[in-house]
Amino acid sequence: MKPIFLQTIILGLLLQACNPANTWQDELGPILDEFGHRNWIVVADYAYPFQSSPGIQTIFTGEDHLKVLDRVLEEIASAPHVKPVIMVDRELDFVSETDAPGIENYRSDLKNRLGDMEVTSMLHEDIIREMADASDLFGVLILKTDMTLPYTSVFIQLDCGYWDAGREKRLREVMEADSIH
Repeated sequence: MKPIFLQTIILGLLLQACNPANTWQDELGPILDEFGHRNWIVVADYAYPFQSSPGIQTIFTGEDHLKVLDRVLEEIASAPHVKPVIMVDRELDFVSETDAPGIENYRSDLKNRLGDMEVTSMLHEDIIREMADASDLFGVLILKTDMTLPYTSVFIQLDCGYWDAGREKRLREVMEADSIH
């Protein structure tokens, strides 16, 4: 082996050793840059299943559920091109403290974190079906956390951050009026 080749290999190995693998936080920003309206980000509980659809990427964070949610919401809030459409499982409202100790604190903490954001509550299976249908065409990122309470996953469908339904409606009305003439 030539000395320069050997030095290149050694330098590469040293750089690998000094640069740990990307964390989910490192990956979130670039993924969010690629994502747009109709993409999904899910902050999932520990028992959330691995989904095999090619449009779905799962990252196990191993971190606190609400801290992961906070980071995701912060990243979305700082992104000019998207805004969150929040969905939670309808079942969450009905899980008792007796059956799942800590669920009342979680519901309260979640409500405080989401503040005045609009939150849609749907049956878990209906949200999963919507997301699975979307993953046929659009990317889905699942950030799996260490949460061990049922029905605590937070589903975030991304919407356009600089266009809204009112503007879209006006655009379609103008287009329709133009086609009549």
